[in-house]
Amino acid sequence: MSSSKPQNIEHSTLLSGVFAVVGCDGTGKSTLTADLLANLKGQGRAERRYLGLVSGEMGDKIKQFPFVGVRLEKYLAVKASRAQDMKKKLPGTGTAIVMYLLSLYRAVQLLRVMRLSKKGIQVIADRYPQAEIPGFHFDGPGLTANRTDNWLVRKLAAKEQKLYNWMAKQKPALVIRLNIDPSTAYSRKPDHDIIELTEKIFVMPQLNFNGAQVCDIDARAPYEQVLAAALKAIHSL
Repeated sequence: MSSSKPQNIEHSTLLSGVFAVVGCDGTGKSTLTADLLANLKGQGRAERRYLGLVSGEMGDKIKQFPFVGVRLEKYLAVKASRAQDMKKKLPGTGTAIVMYLLSLYRAVQLLRVMRLSKKGIQVIADRYPQAEIPGFHFDGPGLTANRTDNWLVRKLAAKEQKLYNWMAKQKPALVIRLNIDPSTAYSRKPDHDIIELTEKIFVMPQLNFNGAQVCDIDARAPYEQVLAAALKAIHSL
């Protein structure tokens, strides 16, 4: 378990009291964010915010929409899934528009986190947007201009990249990065695609979140040790 020092990045904003928990599925992000929130609430005002997209909590919320929830969630999940292979061309204008709207939704959620930070409320963020590596699976931009010849999609891709560049400049006070190996992740999430899990595990260590301070924790360790290491990193700021 180690902590890396932040780099000097210009034109970025440090969000005081915002602690992001990132990592591949199977690392225990949901459990850890819930326990960190409980600990912070014992010291003052604190909230938890989910900054992911169609999968996970957002998908569950969409399913709860009256009448159309289940169908809408499935539609969005399929659209996003079709565009995940960054080596293939984007599947079309409709999908590109959906993906751009999802990225706008993520930006709105981040704005809410920023408002909480300004009010002095501590925030535990489950996942965090980044602009270094494209792909919704990695919480990066889902569109890239070199994946299409469609002028509208290329324009949306450029606008989305600017959006993620802006989001990446809103640096959390600390990024808690949970690391794991593919076999352990798959044993904990057997319903997930092991190829997708492996890709996430490979990409995660490459992200520096625009120079934010990062605390790396081995998620294979007993959970009590993982929680203790995360709390120590937060309280040492």
